[in-house]
Amino acid sequence: MSRHSPALTVMIAAARKAARGLQRDFGEVENLQVSLKGPGDFVSNADRKAEKILFEELSKARPGYGFLMEESGTVEGPDKSHRWIIDPLDGTTNFLHGIPMFAISIGLERDGQIVAALVYNPVTDEMFVAEKGGGAFLNDRRIRVASRRDLAQSVVCCGIPHLGRPGHRGFLTELSAVMNEVSGVRRTGSAALDLAYVAAGRFDAYWEAALSAWDIAAGILLVREAGGFVSDIDGSDRMLTTGNIIAGNDQLRSQLEKLLKKARREG
Repeated sequence: MSRHSPALTVMIAAARKAARGLQRDFGEVENLQVSLKGPGDFVSNADRKAEKILFEELSKARPGYGFLMEESGTVEGPDKSHRWIIDPLDGTTNFLHGIPMFAISIGLERDGQIVAALVYNPVTDEMFVAEKGGGAFLNDRRIRVASRRDLAQSVVCCGIPHLGRPGHRGFLTELSAVMNEVSGVRRTGSAALDLAYVAAGRFDAYWEAALSAWDIAAGILLVREAGGFVSDIDGSDRMLTTGNIIAGNDQLRSQLEKLLKKARREG
């Protein structure tokens, strides 16, 4: 559509191309559940193949831009002011189990600011996009964060530290504080989709700790362009550095921050 900038048009084309392989591979997961080798290697290959396609397509369209990618790490480009931040398959565990909640996430950073964002679920064919100053859209329909002001009526999403991750006890303290104040708590397994769902008003608010920049770069801009607010758990703007995040409308983000800070102090 005409409102998409050339950069976002490039991102959409790259995501759709990478998605074709993920759709095929996702269809194979069921067969792999019964194999002796198990699906772990298969999923990491799916991840790498999708990342390779994104890298090739974006490099071709924008030679010189740098990259920060989940699988391949940092690739410096001669253009120091632009960087792609990419997660080719956010929600790997869901993918592995045949759960259709995973996404390709692409953020374009210019001089340290995210200026274009895409989160795409290849199974549901839901494409969330945003550009700085241009609003947020789901499949070309404008989206807005939910307008609820009362935590007691809100559904809040979170991330849960899994096996091998630190912070289990601290998370349980936070969860206990939040679940006493809200209508419901959800956990999807994909930070990129969690933020996209906040942007679309499906979840009222979201919090998670210990994330990587590629999990949240695109989602941060989606929420902001949908009229929402994003901070780290201490209220600062350093989410990509700290890996901690709270998102929602202005009221709920602020209320959730207070709840989590209090839980941390008392925990």
